[in-house]
Amino acid sequence: MAKGSVDAIFHILEKYGLDWDGEPVYQSTRFDRYHDVVEQLSSLGRTYFCNCTRKDWQNHEVYPSTCRSLNHLEGRARRYRSSDGQVSWHDLEQGLTKVNVRSDVGDFLLINAHGIYSYQLANATDDVDMGVTNVVRGADLLTVTAAHIMIQQAIGNDSIRYKHLPLALSADGQKISKATLAPGVTIQNAPETLRRAFAHLGMESIPLDEPRNMLSAALSKWPMRQ
Repeated sequence: MAKGSVDAIFHILEKYGLDWDGEPVYQSTRFDRYHDVVEQLSSLGRTYFCNCTRKDWQNHEVYPSTCRSLNHLEGRARRYRSSDGQVSWHDLEQGLTKVNVRSDVGDFLLINAHGIYSYQLANATDDVDMGVTNVVRGADLLTVTAAHIMIQQAIGNDSIRYKHLPLALSADGQKISKATLAPGVTIQNAPETLRRAFAHLGMESIPLDEPRNMLSAALSKWPMRQ
């Protein structure tokens, strides 16, 4: 992580009127918790060791479960043993959503070959531990959500509600993201940036104002409150 990047993020959040309700939590301090969850999943028969490299399955969209039946006692990585069938939930934007586990998710990583805990594991665990009730994100993460739901159900919590929004696209149809070199959010002209964000969320009637006032107006119109 670049020096000063965390402070820069906090500064931008403050300028946009986005406050937090507790001390910031860093995933780098939660490795013991992630380890415990992996062990809990293992005790339920939901994990296995894997010795494959990415090159071994480069011709597959998802990991083809090569090591699943080999019963390695140790390995380069640790994977979640996914169930067959579908993961389904009522999405607050997409409606009834079904994801085919075998073809769209596969046996995803919990710990990679470098000993790093995966995004799926850390994010799903953090959401449960922090009492998150609603998650709003882009529709490109539907398969990731399926993985999160499988982990959450396995550790005894599947009460989180999800809303997957259409992606924000550039004029040439590309997803606006760091990968497409989209500029980052800055503190300059925060009200206009918020106005554009609210318009994408279907709230085009929020007038320009101080960021906190705009957030308050948007909150009253936010459909998940209805």
